[in-house]
Amino acid sequence: MKAESSDRKKTDRERDRVFRCQSCETDPLQSSTMLRVTAASLCTYCQRMRLLRPPSASASTLTSPDKRLENQHTVDSLYKLSVDIRKLRKFKGWVLSESPAYATETAELLRDMGADTTVITRILETHPEAVLCRPEDVAAQRDLWMSVCPNKHKLMRIIEKFPSSFFTLTHHSNQRANISYFQSLRLSRRTIGELMASAPQSFCRPVEQNQEVIHTLRETYLDLGGDEVNLCLWLKKLLSQNPYILLRPAEAWRDSLGFLREQGFTTEELLSLVSSLRASIAELRPEAMQLALAFIESALACSMDELKQIVIRCPAILYYSLPILVGRFQGLMDVGVSTEQVKECPNVLELTTQMALYRIHKLASYGYDVCSGSLDVIVGTKTDFEMSYCRVDLRQQRPLFSSVAPLISAED
Repeated sequence: MKAESSDRKKTDRERDRVFRCQSCETDPLQSSTMLRVTAASLCTYCQRMRLLRPPSASASTLTSPDKRLENQHTVDSLYKLSVDIRKLRKFKGWVLSESPAYATETAELLRDMGADTTVITRILETHPEAVLCRPEDVAAQRDLWMSVCPNKHKLMRIIEKFPSSFFTLTHHSNQRANISYFQSLRLSRRTIGELMASAPQSFCRPVEQNQEVIHTLRETYLDLGGDEVNLCLWLKKLLSQNPYILLRPAEAWRDSLGFLREQGFTTEELLSLVSSLRASIAELRPEAMQLALAFIESALACSMDELKQIVIRCPAILYYSLPILVGRFQGLMDVGVSTEQVKECPNVLELTTQMALYRIHKLASYGYDVCSGSLDVIVGTKTDFEMSYCRVDLRQQRPLFSSVAPLISAED
């Protein structure tokens, strides 16, 4: 019985297979549909397998014939360090083709300085060119930076934030000479380290160029009435605000100050402007300043003496371009602010049009009309403004009667 049952099932399966084959031969549409479904399934399977493969396994297939072959050792080393290879190929793929590369050695040096695996991965993803630096050069750079950093932990924080600055290994002798020069100016190690991180170009160029700029700054400060005692503090503030100030030629300082002298500013006023603008004065150009002053003089209908006082109260006017000043001034005029209000509070021009309008509408929601009052309530930082509108809000919520005065009843 079992044998007969087995034979019957085998016969049924054979009959069904023959029937399906005959159906496909007699129904081309059904055959075509089955082929399409099969092909689609195969494509989906292939895509899944390609996504599941590690990046190093697909290196040869992703490299087109017209591009250089990737260094497989570099790819594998970075993959083991959990670096995003696909992201690297997209933005800085040329690094993967360079040889020799020292991914493992660079990671070991960073680990020796206290970096964990996550930090190492982040540094190599941000600045993959680091793997092309020879280990001995990186070690020498580490020793150089340790001369201005208090400890390895502080150095690692700088490397994590400015990896390209640390791995700039060219002009090593210039870097050392510039460090010695800035130390001779009595600048702190912390200030010098921040300068190296923010503006490494200033340390890669010959020390004589930095000496020329610092000499010009020193002469300028002393000629304007500054004293030698405060010079170091003034330079520190100047360099911390804009480290790239050293890259500006010394002639730019002389031209800017010469133009302001021609406008009638006294020595004391110039010192006030230089102290207020600090690093921004290096970016000033006589032509742009002339356009800005001419516009303010015409828009506010002020005399030369009034113009000087406006500039002293709001030095930022000097470095805003003409289109910016016109746009901000016109934005204030469009909401009903008068020229007299701007003349009394020129610092309002430091606010962008969007910020000024937001603050005006914010105060209006509390019942304060800026156009009929003072603009002082909307100038300043975000914290300053929040304090201003909080005071306005409290004034609106304050009861009309005195909380300590006796209440008089209707019968009295």
